[in-house]
Amino acid sequence: MTFDRQVERSFVNVKQVDIFYDDLKKTFYLAITHEIQPTQSYVDNQQYQAWDLGITKHVGVNSAGKFIEVANVRPDKYWNMKVDAVMSKRDHRKKPGKETRQPPSRGWLRLNAVERKMERKRSNQIKDFQHKLANKLVQNTKSNTIVVGDLSVKQMPQSKQATRGLNRATQNTGYLGRFIGFLTYKAERVGKKTIKIDERYTTKTCCGCGAIHEMPLSKRVMECECGVVIDRDRNSAVNIMVRFLSQNALWTGYRQFAGNLRKTGLGLSEVPVHS
Repeated sequence: MTFDRQVERSFVNVKQVDIFYDDLKKTFYLAITHEIQPTQSYVDNQQYQAWDLGITKHVGVNSAGKFIEVANVRPDKYWNMKVDAVMSKRDHRKKPGKETRQPPSRGWLRLNAVERKMERKRSNQIKDFQHKLANKLVQNTKSNTIVVGDLSVKQMPQSKQATRGLNRATQNTGYLGRFIGFLTYKAERVGKKTIKIDERYTTKTCCGCGAIHEMPLSKRVMECECGVVIDRDRNSAVNIMVRFLSQNALWTGYRQFAGNLRKTGLGLSEVPVHS
């Protein structure tokens, strides 16, 4: 009862309390899930920002037609080689037998602990970067509405050997979907909103005329017969913005956005692009 009262005094609207044991650090931890009320309510200020999230970089565009590019930190590239090397050494040691019930060798236990520590460092470094980046994106924009592509991480992997690195980056980490979660709750805390938009064909569709092109990963620039030449990630961000504005019938916002893009030389057409 004393513990419950202390929790109530320290936190508001406690939803769940868990106690778990970290066998690497030999320490017990108390995890408390509670609700944080936003400092202010959401108000649509007619300013929007759309983001195309990627493995190597995130590209955004706002209502004024200004592009923002953020390089994505990839500590997994550093740690993956080290983890693979340790796992290879561990696999040559005596493994624990389930049927014979033989204990694992001391070398296997030592290397297994090293491998788990490396994986934890890799995960913590990426999580730390995503927390800081999400907070920076929310705080440094005047837009109260942030639009992101509705990623389907399960559908991103491909079976071709040439895309093995991409599959590992999307599935072994799974960080793009988690980043959207960070962005969503950090926006809500300051009275902003994150909206997901279906991003299918946003990379293949020309933001100027709506023509569909084949865009393999090796092709980084969209070149269309209508005269639009634009980076593939910027093209996707523009299409995400246009799709959001057209689906919500924000015609005034679309015309302003299209006019701002024309000033940059992209030549976005008057007709909204529909999927």
